[in-house]
Amino acid sequence: MVLTDTHTHLYSEEFDQDRTEMIQRAISVGVSRFFIPSIDSNYTQKMYDLETQFPENIFLMMGLHPTYVKENYLEELAHVETELAQKKFYAVGEIGIDLFWDKTFLKQQQHAFQYQIQLAKKYKLAINIHCRDAFDEVFEVLESERATDLFGIFHCFTGDFGQAKRAIDLNMKLGIGGVATFKNGKIDQFLNEIDLQHIVLETDSPYLAPVPFRGKRNESSYAKLVAEKLADIYQLPIEEIARITTENSKAIFGI
Repeated sequence: MVLTDTHTHLYSEEFDQDRTEMIQRAISVGVSRFFIPSIDSNYTQKMYDLETQFPENIFLMMGLHPTYVKENYLEELAHVETELAQKKFYAVGEIGIDLFWDKTFLKQQQHAFQYQIQLAKKYKLAINIHCRDAFDEVFEVLESERATDLFGIFHCFTGDFGQAKRAIDLNMKLGIGGVATFKNGKIDQFLNEIDLQHIVLETDSPYLAPVPFRGKRNESSYAKLVAEKLADIYQLPIEEIARITTENSKAIFGI
């Protein structure tokens, strides 16, 4: 059984004490494919070091996370563009709009999001979308860039059924993680109405740990708990959930 964690911040400081052991723990339960989103240039070298350490398991994205869009965001976008031009990546991400913490840089976030979508198209890569308290704003940018070569993953999808259908219509898979196990998560109420071909697994570790670890540090091995929840929702064996969601990840990332 091969499980794919399509979104995990393995370079996070929260793993500094046991990073290698944590990755091995995940591999031992079948989570053997890890896709690593970028947040800003400060973490680039740590990402490259991880890829060197686990070349068969770790696949990198490049992008500027919306909450890291600040006064210097044009410099950060230049870094993203430079890295994409000289190295192999599997997606542009994580990119998008986040209005939960701060609305100060909304215009800059919108510009950075659209610019990075255009970079993804240039390099024929998927995008990995971060959206928090910003569905209208994210969809506005996506609609403006709607095209057959726009595709990717709506990471940590927390929208309603209508928003899910809209995302799928824009060639996006839905990234499903720990929120699906929360009592108030809501997405579990309609997921069985969405064909599994539109779903990929993720953890967003170290954040958003699934039940029974909610509120604690998340890690990639917990992708198996998300798969078990989906097996329950779809009334399918976990091996089938693993197979389909991993095939979906291959269709997005090309590996």
